[in-house]
Amino acid sequence: MRLALTALIASLAASCSQADTASPWRLDADQSSLAFVSIKSGDIAETHRFSGFTGSVMPDGRAELVIDLATVETGIDIRNERMREHLFETGRFTDARVTTTLDLAALADLGTGERRAITLPATLDLHGVAVTIEAEVMVTGIDDQAVLVESRAPVLIHAADHDLADGLLTLQDLAGLPSITPVVPVTFSLIFTRS
Repeated sequence: MRLALTALIASLAASCSQADTASPWRLDADQSSLAFVSIKSGDIAETHRFSGFTGSVMPDGRAELVIDLATVETGIDIRNERMREHLFETGRFTDARVTTTLDLAALADLGTGERRAITLPATLDLHGVAVTIEAEVMVTGIDDQAVLVESRAPVLIHAADHDLADGLLTLQDLAGLPSITPVVPVTFSLIFTRS
């Protein structure tokens, strides 16, 4: 999740390259997706997602992405509840927040249909722990009003980096599993539009 969230912010940067930098850009959550894969009992992989997230890039380059952790969707209601309560602890930590400052001028020449790989440093605040990270993304110009941003490869998130290891062990015990892998691959496909 860590690098994927950073990559989301990178996508915001790219969106600003296609238009007047006096206009903010916003994430179109209805056309976007953020998914992660958990692996249990050694080799059973399952895909999950978040349905609630917002993002923006301001004209001065300040960018933010906020993911509503309560919107985790695993396909099983009781597992959703357990992840919210025991892993993310959404009663205390309602969201994950990624912030960065972008060099918009460096992205100003991205054209319609053009694809560009970019790397972006950012800060991820997840479960009360802020970590400096960077991510690589692929940005495609759709037109002068929208861009598509996708992960170039799955990004790996380590539970221990954000004090999530104990919560993961609790989930494992509740489900009666021999193991849950503490490293999670994350993928995303995001659309940003000009305000």
